[in-house]
Amino acid sequence: QRRPVESGGGMVQAGGSLRLSCAASGMITSTFNPTDWGWYSQAPGNQRKLVASIDATRNTNYADSVKGRFTISRDNAHKKVYLQMNSLKPEDTAVYYCNTLKESLPWGQGTQVTVSSPWGQGTQVTVSP
Repeated sequence: QRRPVESGGGMVQAGGSLRLSCAASGMITSTFNPTDWGWYSQAPGNQRKLVASIDATRNTNYADSVKGRFTISRDNAHKKVYLQMNSLKPEDTAVYYCNTLKESLPWGQGTQVTVSSPWGQGTQVTVSP
């Protein structure tokens, strides 16, 4: 089976938004439509984890860390799944992948999301006695 193709990632400042897209063009419509889909994230050094899912009836579920900020949706006619990401935080930085909830497809390349902190590096001040 063909891998999903993810796109839409980028670099944004904290508080910004991104919309990720997942194209499952290799899947026939009669298979895509009843399939439950998920968006997964993988931060450096961490395991891949599910952040949002949508089933065939468009019921959605979210990880606690993204509730109220991310919205998953699907377009059956075009065999696409989307993830709207608002109020992004530096801890959202990761590579994002889409796959069925059963993880039945080969993993795609993912799309990198990098969220920069609004804080600068700071400058050390030392006062000697």
